[in-house]
Amino acid sequence: MSFLLPKLTCKREVDQAIKSVAEKVLVLRFGRDNDAVCLQLDDILAKTAHDLSKMAVIYLVDVNKVPVYTQYFDISYIPSTVFFFNGQHMKVDYGSPDHTKFVGSFKTKQDFIDLIEVIYRGAMRGKLIVRSPIDPNNIPKYDLLYQGI
Repeated sequence: MSFLLPKLTCKREVDQAIKSVAEKVLVLRFGRDNDAVCLQLDDILAKTAHDLSKMAVIYLVDVNKVPVYTQYFDISYIPSTVFFFNGQHMKVDYGSPDHTKFVGSFKTKQDFIDLIEVIYRGAMRGKLIVRSPIDPNNIPKYDLLYQGI
């Protein structure tokens, strides 16, 4: 399903998307097109893209083609999903130590839709961090890896 969603293939395209998407949540899925979990997430993103078109814009970013952002967002697990609103990085409290990105695939389409709605409403009120509406049992667990410390 990744062929249904637009791809950003270089740093300039990612920069342009972050700067130009206004009054909507920008969803950047960092991963690889041939990874099984990325394909599962892409399926959910593609199926919800139309329903969320008034609130969100979704792009796929290959971690190998944009290493600057892969390093900047400390993407060590894929897929990782990062959110922006009006050029501002939106953080979400998932009950995990990392609020900067969602790691893994969403369990259901409704989990993703609920999260986008909460980010959108919070951002419209000027918040930079929101609490995740997703059931903690549906959030993948992982350990943070700090490389080079």
